[in-house]
Amino acid sequence: MYPNDQSFYYDPYNQLDYDQSTPFSTEDFYYDERLFGPLFPSPGGRVGPPPGPPGFQGPGQGPQSAPPSAPPPSFVPAQTQVGAFAVDPGSIRGCLFRYTYVWLNNRQQFWFYPTFVGRTSVSGWRWTGFNWMFFGISLRQIQSFTCV
Repeated sequence: MYPNDQSFYYDPYNQLDYDQSTPFSTEDFYYDERLFGPLFPSPGGRVGPPPGPPGFQGPGQGPQSAPPSAPPPSFVPAQTQVGAFAVDPGSIRGCLFRYTYVWLNNRQQFWFYPTFVGRTSVSGWRWTGFNWMFFGISLRQIQSFTCV
């Protein structure tokens, strides 16, 4: 009817104004700055989330989150039997920044160096047999643990 007149055409997806020179814009995807930090650096050059209050060491921040400088002990400690469905965060908190041997519900066992304990999970450094690897796990998957 009016092929060149766009005033009578309703474009529900706004494709008439699509610019082919840019593949996407920042509005085309969801980006959570709380998880990943700012998308573009600030004018001061600082990249990352804002610092916490003075003296605050959040998970993964500061020198305490570095892996241990030495391998774990060469022995496997005796397992203590626990009859609970999940490990209490308060109980494993005493093992922070200590070599901890962990037994999981799926029969895996390994040396672990916890650096953060949350309400339902723990994270830190897991010994692979050759080096330390950052690792996190749900407290529900831990059958028992002992720290040395």
